[in-house]
Amino acid sequence: MTTTKTIGRWRPGQSGNPAGRRPGSGSVQQLRQGIEESLPAIIQSLTDKAQAGDIGAARLLLERVIPPLKAVEAPQALQVDGDDLSGQAKSVFALTAAGEVSVTQATQLIAALGTLAKLIEVDELERRIQSLESSLETRHTSTA
Repeated sequence: MTTTKTIGRWRPGQSGNPAGRRPGSGSVQQLRQGIEESLPAIIQSLTDKAQAGDIGAARLLLERVIPPLKAVEAPQALQVDGDDLSGQAKSVFALTAAGEVSVTQATQLIAALGTLAKLIEVDELERRIQSLESSLETRHTSTA
């Protein structure tokens, strides 16, 4: 007769080693506590070195204190001509060639037009499927 062993299985909330290591007593936690205690002195030392001309210290302080600036393009109104999506894409290319739109903006606009084309295609396919289904239902009910 065999019996199922329950070794290594604990009930939820029950520790496998109740007399184990205390939380926060590991070497990483002790290292963090040591740094935390001397943090004001470290910051003051970096500040002194930065003021004395140490570029590395200045860079480290600035990177941690002031977030890096990100390029932001100002929105602008555009006159995009064309009756269809390909005509509008050609209009975006013309605006880029004329210097009214940056290449990055043109790339984003063309990608947006491509996404719009896919959405229109999905809508059209859904409409066609519904039309086919209703046509099949009509045929099925008329033959029954």
